[in-house]
Amino acid sequence: MVRRTREDAQRMIRSIAVLLRNTTWKCGRVERVVVDYLRSRFRRCGQASTPIREMLQHLKLSGKQKSEFLDAIKRLEKRRIIRIVGYSQSL
Repeated sequence: MVRRTREDAQRMIRSIAVLLRNTTWKCGRVERVVVDYLRSRFRRCGQASTPIREMLQHLKLSGKQKSEFLDAIKRLEKRRIIRIVGYSQSL
């Protein structure tokens, strides 16, 4: 696993997550929490997108849990279940 820089993590936190597929097949515990939150947000508000900062505050994550959460977001994006808007990873 590659260690994420502080700027990279902050850029990810300032971005928005958009739910593309309503599936949790072969997902881990943290990925299911993220998809369930986006799914419930879509049911309540009619929006399939939410800021990642808002998810962090709602789930009350900090420290190692926050790192696992950001890794789960990246895995979901790689599997094309969610899309991260406003985040450009520098190579």
